[in-house]
Amino acid sequence: MISSLIRSIEDRSVPVGVVGLGYVGLPVACMLARTGFQVIGVDIQREKVETICRGESPFHGEEPGLAALVREGIETGKLHATTDAASLRLAGIILICVDTPIEPDTHTPLYRGLRGALAALGSVLADGALVIVESTVAPGTMTGVVIPELERASGKRAGHDFFVGHCPERVTPGLLLHNLTTMNRTVGGQTPDVARAMVALYRTYVRGELDPTDLLTAEIVKTAENAYRDVQIAFANELALISEALGANVYEVRELLNKSPGRAMLMPGAGVGGHCIPKDPWLLIANVRDTVDAALIPAARAVNSHMPYHMVELIEAALREQGIPLDGARVAVLGFAFREDTDDDRDTPSEVVVNALRARGAEPVVHDPYIPAYQQAVEDAARNANAAVIMVAHRPYRSLNLERLKSLMATPVLVDGRHVIDPRTA
Repeated sequence: MISSLIRSIEDRSVPVGVVGLGYVGLPVACMLARTGFQVIGVDIQREKVETICRGESPFHGEEPGLAALVREGIETGKLHATTDAASLRLAGIILICVDTPIEPDTHTPLYRGLRGALAALGSVLADGALVIVESTVAPGTMTGVVIPELERASGKRAGHDFFVGHCPERVTPGLLLHNLTTMNRTVGGQTPDVARAMVALYRTYVRGELDPTDLLTAEIVKTAENAYRDVQIAFANELALISEALGANVYEVRELLNKSPGRAMLMPGAGVGGHCIPKDPWLLIANVRDTVDAALIPAARAVNSHMPYHMVELIEAALREQGIPLDGARVAVLGFAFREDTDDDRDTPSEVVVNALRARGAEPVVHDPYIPAYQQAVEDAARNANAAVIMVAHRPYRSLNLERLKSLMATPVLVDGRHVIDPRTA
């Protein structure tokens, strides 16, 4: 059965379903359509589906090549978007690309979206279908949640009537197509033969290395990647706090530190956001909390989660130097996305800053050139502000007219959380 699936991949005769048309699913669907597959994209958001069906990208940030690829998929008829999960009965391969958040207080996985997708898919799952989960999940989820849910919903047996794989996504907003096609991928299969079929599929558009392995290893690798980066960022942020307290310039410290062989300290900043790094460390340890006393990963999360609140502390201190209380101050918050030059605001540190400012009696005014709700002129956000804080290194902020900004503000206070502004110029 796997051999015939591989042949249908090679001749592009197998229809492919993609569940979830967000930052992961839509680029995947477009690339598969470009390589010749008939692709059925399913999403519960009707407005998004309608936008895609018009041949338009639903994203407002800078995503090189994606808009053209969406248009191409629709115009050639290779890409079809719908809200009807029943259409997946035609698919021989289904990729699941849905959100997998965590519970805010306990940091435990929330699989409502994943379970919903599995239930909808199970009711129409074709015999011999290959189901690949690209969503990042806690180690143990494929065997503990995905397979049982699919078996229950379909009445079929995994490994006999259908097959399961896990190839966790490695995309970044702003670089979706670039990362999708060039980065190495860990390909976890239920069996080595399933992994072989998955490699055949991903080889149709991935130029990076494809490393076949088992389900559990793939789960651990992806969550560990982001946990490792979170720890690295936390070190940079903690060193920034130490340098600030001692009166040193952390950026100079970083530059000199990195001249030592084997050192590659990351850039400190106003906080860590996005749908991956804030949650994946918790996913990594989610199923071992009773057996492993994990200390480093929660500590790193605490450091990085504190940084947006530290930005508020910096704003308050800067205003105090001007004799202005934070309570009642108007603060221009420049940037609401979690990452530069995108419209992705999932788990953004800017939201923490805005809420904390409001709680302290300040009046935050948000500007973001890529998010429609905040696309006012930057001058309007800065007008009569007592302070401005740069939360995102968007390209337009790198070329701010500081003289113009100063002339509009009630008080010339600028807090740079992303090392965008040259202090000497300011």
